[in-house]
Amino acid sequence: METTADTRAVVVGAGLAGPLLASMIARHGHQVDMVEGRPDPRAVRHEGGRSINLGMSARAITSLREVGLWEEARRLSVPMRGRMVHNGGEPAFYPYGKDPSEILHSIRRDALVRLLVEHAEKQPGVRLHFDNRCVGVDRDAPGVTLADGTRLDADFVVGADGASSLVRTELQRGLPADFSRKYLEWGYKEVTIRATPDGAPAIPLEALHIWPGERGLGVAHPNVDNSLTVTLFVPREESPERMSEVFPHLATLVPDLDEQATAAPMSHLTTVRTEQWHYQDKLVILGDAAHAIYPFYGQGMNSSFEDCLVLDRMLARHPYDRQAAFSAYERARKPHTDVLADLSELNFLELRDGMRSPLRLAKNRLDLLLHKAFPRTWVPLYTLVSHTTVPYGDALRRARRQDRVAAALAATTAGLGAAGLLAAFRRHRRNHR
Repeated sequence: METTADTRAVVVGAGLAGPLLASMIARHGHQVDMVEGRPDPRAVRHEGGRSINLGMSARAITSLREVGLWEEARRLSVPMRGRMVHNGGEPAFYPYGKDPSEILHSIRRDALVRLLVEHAEKQPGVRLHFDNRCVGVDRDAPGVTLADGTRLDADFVVGADGASSLVRTELQRGLPADFSRKYLEWGYKEVTIRATPDGAPAIPLEALHIWPGERGLGVAHPNVDNSLTVTLFVPREESPERMSEVFPHLATLVPDLDEQATAAPMSHLTTVRTEQWHYQDKLVILGDAAHAIYPFYGQGMNSSFEDCLVLDRMLARHPYDRQAAFSAYERARKPHTDVLADLSELNFLELRDGMRSPLRLAKNRLDLLLHKAFPRTWVPLYTLVSHTTVPYGDALRRARRQDRVAAALAATTAGLGAAGLLAAFRRHRRNHR
């Protein structure tokens, strides 16, 4: 009978989820080959084309703690304590949560990838193959073929190879597997708000900065060197020649905004949904290969890391029945990542339009007020998604129940102010215990 110490795995993709999963399963004695067509990230600079910055929240933090990397990742990051919205005039700050613990952490993608790869390489039984693209996947006699002709045999292959996954294509070949891919009509470019000449940040650092507008959406993450990386979302077909006309307030912070934007590539935004995540006990996919999402809820990396954690736990729970482990993993994750895809699409409108809506901003303030007053009873959807590990579908169901209560309270307490609303909610709680 195969034991975990005898098990050989090939992980295709060394972006984010790949090296994290390699570290996790190596702890159980698995022999792991991780393959990647790009150069070793520890030897090259980031060259653009993917979002430079990531926001680590509760799901990523939990996963990184599992392999002992959270403290190192935290030291490479900048805390973001809320959103700072630039609508013209004085920017408005909206905290993420009820207390200082409910924050996000901004980290550069290349810094996090280097940390994960370095850690994976230190694990016994892990071998890294960079600059050697996977060009073929064998589904029935598990293994992969690399660009240089090398064949790596395995007991199972993991596809952590992104939205255009080769592993997923082979996994589903000839099978009745549902698959859809959708592109947002908006794309993005990235520019930098540099630190001031004396090295200070040009704007408050510990926040996610947002410039909402009909023609464009700007979102800035802070960096440890006191600069900020700004992602400019604009319609792909109507991409303006002069970003300074779309983002006039941002242009005052970035004098060379048009030059930076012209030099930056236009990247696309895609959502992937697929029905079959594994083939027998031989192939399995995770992260963007299984559920690429738009970035507007900041959960792409977080949900991919959570995939690694759940898959690792299912493999440990079913050490001698890998197909049962893969099936349990898919059942545990797919319904919730489908919900996340919907939430991410809706949050694009929330960031672009809701941040300019007084009614929507008032609703967000009400959510936070009730959360502060009743922290166990009332938890906003954003808090459930970003600051807990409650499954996404469960979080949405709870938020919808709260929305119905809020609508009923608003109808009966109009004009009473915050104190009247809180008193009405206390009565509601007593009546529904």
